[in-house]
Amino acid sequence: MRIVVQKFGGTSVATPAAREQVVNRVLQAKAEGLAPVVVVSAIGRKGDPYATDTLLGLLAEAGPEVPKRERDLLLSCGEIITCSVMAALLTKKGHPARALTGGQAGIITDESFGDARILEVRPEPILKVLEAGYIPVVAGFQGETQTGEVTTLGRGGSDTTAAALGAALGAERVEIFTDVEGVMTADPRIVDEAHTLDVVTYQEITQMAYQGAKVIHPRAVEIAMQYNIPLRVRSTFSDAPGTLVTRGVPYPGRLALGPERLITGIAHLPHVAQFKVKLPPDDKAREVELFQSLAAAGISIDLINVFPELKAFIVAEDDTPKAKAVLEAAGFAPDVTTGLAKVSVVGAGMRGVPGVMAKVVAALHAVGVEILQTADSHATISCLVRGEDTEKAICALHEAFELGK
Repeated sequence: MRIVVQKFGGTSVATPAAREQVVNRVLQAKAEGLAPVVVVSAIGRKGDPYATDTLLGLLAEAGPEVPKRERDLLLSCGEIITCSVMAALLTKKGHPARALTGGQAGIITDESFGDARILEVRPEPILKVLEAGYIPVVAGFQGETQTGEVTTLGRGGSDTTAAALGAALGAERVEIFTDVEGVMTADPRIVDEAHTLDVVTYQEITQMAYQGAKVIHPRAVEIAMQYNIPLRVRSTFSDAPGTLVTRGVPYPGRLALGPERLITGIAHLPHVAQFKVKLPPDDKAREVELFQSLAAAGISIDLINVFPELKAFIVAEDDTPKAKAVLEAAGFAPDVTTGLAKVSVVGAGMRGVPGVMAKVVAALHAVGVEILQTADSHATISCLVRGEDTEKAICALHEAFELGK
């Protein structure tokens, strides 16, 4: 049996016309001799009646201390509604379908309500549905614990559902359908010359996702990479082939893999705040306490620079008041700057190549963008800039690395 897992995001199922397009994509896969396994997100976005953010709004009326178990139980309803509707539509078209919750589809997680990790995917339930002649339509973003408690997988969890099912079922590929035509060299709302990449490596797309690109969740890519399952990111509403995500085997396309492509794209993460904390250089205990206090409060930090007398990092602006209060309660005096953004150049080809940082700095300085902090890895260079300079920085870097060609 040749299985393809097809995941459809919230905008892909938001309207009757969009849902018809989803049906067409599923039936196209069947016409190609494939056995489609469909994974769906909740319908629409904030404001739509069944969207995840709308359901969160219902909980707000109960106050801020809603237990995470009950929160997950409610949030799982959005995807269940979608898979029931899509199964009904496919059946109406003469292609019997069976709606499944995450638990019914064999997805077993830990007990971290709100951000559960998949421990195991049991393929037997879906294989039985396929063998009985039905199209499985699975509620993404959710699973259940060993004891049957409903959990959710965190933002972007439907991507993770699709990748995990693809791996467990030995799928030929996983298709991530969205409202854009693939992975772009930069945000097209900011850079007019941004275009779709024909192929990227798992490493590149993971880095782009972690640095702010929202096309696919990095956890999903990591699963696909571990099991060598090809991913294709494409539009529900276009016949464009989209972007193939693979291990890095040369593949014909607009941009070649390897040394010829130094940089793959520009990603950005807005609405972050910079924290600077000065400490005596010999006070190692306080340095440990600084980071332990943030960890104990559940605050994630990024872009971390540690010097003998200065510790610098960023947090999401939404976490800034809590982070500041935690540090001050521990006796620290953080210098906090809000209204910032992290802009990153991403590309597996930069590993070991001299001069990439020089080009980044020159490009930003040429357009008057001040670099407040940097961090890098083998495939990423990230710069902290002022929020009002974000678009200018992205455009300058996109041009400097000739990504519009």
